[in-house]
Amino acid sequence: MILVNLLPHREAARKRKRELFFTALGIAALMGGLICGAVYSWYQTQISGQQDRNALLKTEITKLEGQIKDIAGLQQEIAALRARQNAVEDLQGNRNLPVYLLDELVKQLPEGVYINSMRQDNQTVLLTGVAQSNERVSELLRNLGNNSPWLTRPELIEITAASVSLSARDQRRVSNFSMRVALKRASEQAKPVASAAVAPAPKPAPAASAAAKV
Repeated sequence: MILVNLLPHREAARKRKRELFFTALGIAALMGGLICGAVYSWYQTQISGQQDRNALLKTEITKLEGQIKDIAGLQQEIAALRARQNAVEDLQGNRNLPVYLLDELVKQLPEGVYINSMRQDNQTVLLTGVAQSNERVSELLRNLGNNSPWLTRPELIEITAASVSLSARDQRRVSNFSMRVALKRASEQAKPVASAAVAPAPKPAPAASAAAKV
């Protein structure tokens, strides 16, 4: 017996395919939404964490800026204290400068030279006096420039010839002079001493050979 299917089987097959397609499409859309939601949540978590780290960094930077300002203030205070300390040390060291000046003038003044007046302006000393000859003035300049640890840079301002009457018949030619000389501060005087103290000792010369060459 032959069976004939008169139902629209092609339409039913197409309907099943459409249903499977839409079902698969819905599942794919659902999976895509879940994946997008997960990625979005992960990015939001990363952004939130980075914002928290940025806020922490800003807080720490603000603290560091405050500490830097405090350090700058401390440095200024230290510099001011050092300046005051140096000023006090300079005053204490320069307190004896007039004594050193008079002592050096007595030591370096050659025979035949007399000081009439002396005036100090800060570290510059102006001397006026009388010498028996120009050579005596030159000798005084050399002594002040080379032999004195407290006086330096002597400079002759003026020298003029004059005569002095020792008696009615005895007149002598003299030289009136004026010069300026720089007076070292106590701190400047201490620098060469300190540098000499830390200078290395000279190496001993090698011993001569005992054997003589013939």
